[in-house]
Amino acid sequence: MINHAIRFGAEFTAALASGAPVVALESTIISHGLPRPSNLTVAKEIEATVRAAGAVPATIGMIGGEIVVGLSDEEIHHLAGSDDVVKLSVRDLAPAAAAGADGATTVAATSAIAVAAGIAVFATGGLGGVHRGAGTTFDESADLTALSRLPITVVCAGVKSILDVGATLERLETLGVSVVGYGTRRFPGFYLSDAGFDLDWSVDDPAAAAAVVRASRAQGVHDGALIVANPLPVDEQLDPALHDRVLGEGLAGLERDNVSGKDVTPYLLSHFHAATEGRSLDVNVRIILRNADLAARIAAAL
Repeated sequence: MINHAIRFGAEFTAALASGAPVVALESTIISHGLPRPSNLTVAKEIEATVRAAGAVPATIGMIGGEIVVGLSDEEIHHLAGSDDVVKLSVRDLAPAAAAGADGATTVAATSAIAVAAGIAVFATGGLGGVHRGAGTTFDESADLTALSRLPITVVCAGVKSILDVGATLERLETLGVSVVGYGTRRFPGFYLSDAGFDLDWSVDDPAAAAAVVRASRAQGVHDGALIVANPLPVDEQLDPALHDRVLGEGLAGLERDNVSGKDVTPYLLSHFHAATEGRSLDVNVRIILRNADLAARIAAAL
């Protein structure tokens, strides 16, 4: 019989006992976001970055139907190397558990599990959002609605530039999700430092971000997430001209190959990796490591 209660890893359990700051990490970047063998190397680098910045990493995933907060090295190896890892959003957690599946959690699922485990800060690369053409397809990431009801701070590089960034910001506003730029009043676009949209609010250091969280808790009137949008420095972003050309080719490929739904993002990320000869992967890694560092410093400030 599978134990359907959430299992806590040893390092996370020790952090709870000592009151140490913790940062939640997703597992889709391990199983679906990065190619092998880079995925395993980067997963270890992300955890090491969190530790170096003064917090405890808690990578979240599903092993044999059991949700785990704080995957062990062996479990991360398993998710990085297996071909049978299911991509899990919130709605998939119970069916996958009943099926005894191995699963990698998305932003939505990771956030929900983190909140259930008492973790206040989550580091990821880029959020999901409203897909291009969503007015016809209604294709919108569950990340958005999940974050509208989860009191968690998410450090990210905005939303993936392969999405409809403007529509995503509109949906975040409608859903009541707070968004602040880190050191900027411009919303980043994942591979790009500036997606072309203004933000109403910004913070300049981890303490200021922590102050926003404390204010929300004290007010007690809003349960939604706080998005801390952390842009890459301009000299570290993907070349904008290259980005636009590769994105156009990728979008044409979606239509040609009839790709839709949850397969869109992995398809486009894979296309970016191939078409940029690995340069997009380098940018992707810089993004997640910078976000892991900032998330750890915000968790420590809290």
